[in-house]
Amino acid sequence: MNPKYPTVTLSEAKTIVNTLSPRMSVLLLSPPGVGKSEVVMQAAAKAKLDYRSLLGTQIAPEDVSGIPRIEDERSIFCPPRVLLPLNPNPFCLMLDELPACSPDVQKAFYSLLLERRIGEYPLPEGTWVVAAGNRVEDRSLVRSLSSALVNRVIILNVRVDVKEWLQWGYNAGIRHEILSFITFNSDALMRPVPSKAAPFSTPRAWAHLSRAIDLLDKAGELSWPIAEAIAHGLVSPEDAKMFVVFLKTGLGNLKDPIRYLLGTYAMPKDRTHRWFILHGIRHLLLTQWETVLEKKSVRIPEFLRSVSPEERATLLLGLVDKWGQLGADDTIIQTLEDITGIPIL
Repeated sequence: MNPKYPTVTLSEAKTIVNTLSPRMSVLLLSPPGVGKSEVVMQAAAKAKLDYRSLLGTQIAPEDVSGIPRIEDERSIFCPPRVLLPLNPNPFCLMLDELPACSPDVQKAFYSLLLERRIGEYPLPEGTWVVAAGNRVEDRSLVRSLSSALVNRVIILNVRVDVKEWLQWGYNAGIRHEILSFITFNSDALMRPVPSKAAPFSTPRAWAHLSRAIDLLDKAGELSWPIAEAIAHGLVSPEDAKMFVVFLKTGLGNLKDPIRYLLGTYAMPKDRTHRWFILHGIRHLLLTQWETVLEKKSVRIPEFLRSVSPEERATLLLGLVDKWGQLGADDTIIQTLEDITGIPIL
């Protein structure tokens, strides 16, 4: 995501769409596979509007303006039914892949985006016009948006929020192994678009992987080689390899790292499992520091004392100030004494 532009999460984007779309047009921009179309569909369902989607890359300008007919020696353009249904009820019109449209198609959308009008026909009062697409840096055959189009919409740069996605995944029935894997390795939820066409990790790819494993499991056809092949066919190679290891070693049954940190669960004895938990806790402090601080507990020093000096050193490396704010100053000093063998006054 371009650092010079502020971003919103999907839930924030949904709130904005619900609030502004009855009067203004919104354009959601993000990398592929984030869930823009899904969130607009959810917003429309909340507003009890029918959802209609138009894929901008598969239409021509005349598909927007309509087909002409002669009436009283004058031409009248008949809009397509998807853009102007026969019933007068408002609806949600989703213009998908708008930045990938040809310039002529983008131009055909001008009056639709700004005035809720197709030629001489106004859309039903209260109709939403929401657009979505990828960014130029996403290598998705995106064209430059004209300044006239940019000036007709509110552009929202959407980012992936791990906590939001995990909550969505839990409610949507995403397999617990995938939710656990992303919990311990949140960077794997969304990887940069590769320079060459190849599978890469996105929220959509992980949801598809969950669905594929579910189908194979129910059919009695799931095996390690098949699971590995499916994973490599959907997510980034490094994530696919790690995820298969995660499955084979039973790491998918581990709990959220913060539960071990706060003493809700005891650390397992298996070294591989312990390493994953320690890595997850470090990642938690690096990426979701506010979450840990909100749940500050006297159990944190107790947790640090429960692991070996070597494991404590791993946890403290580069994070001493954060552990100190969590009330672990005495434990930090004790760890330094244990490692160096030198008393610290």
